[in-house]
Amino acid sequence: MHPDTVQYHHALPAEERAVCEKLAAEIEAALPEAANKVWHAHPVWFLDDNPVVGYSHLKGGIRLLFWSGQSFATPGLAAEGKFKAAEARYASVDQVDVELLRRWLAEARDIQWDYRNLVRRKGRLERLR
Repeated sequence: MHPDTVQYHHALPAEERAVCEKLAAEIEAALPEAANKVWHAHPVWFLDDNPVVGYSHLKGGIRLLFWSGQSFATPGLAAEGKFKAAEARYASVDQVDVELLRRWLAEARDIQWDYRNLVRRKGRLERLR
């Protein structure tokens, strides 16, 4: 895990830190080839320079975001924004359903929209996988 992600965790209140540490451990285990960095002030994991999963601290908890999540077959994510992103929110670590999270992470590897070239394509997404 990138040191900036560890620093991000240390700046959080205890309950939110526990959620983020659990999410990060599962992401790292499921996507060991993914590059992690703090991007736009939040921890994000990238496959081939394309963002696939990340999380952020919001009022009332942690938002887990999958950039291509609206295309996942596994239910439980809510649509976010005007592209293909979808999210789950957690107020405490006991709300994290690890089996469901692992299914989403498997889909994150297999289902990807090309966010890396979004600007170059003038806001048009293309499916990579």
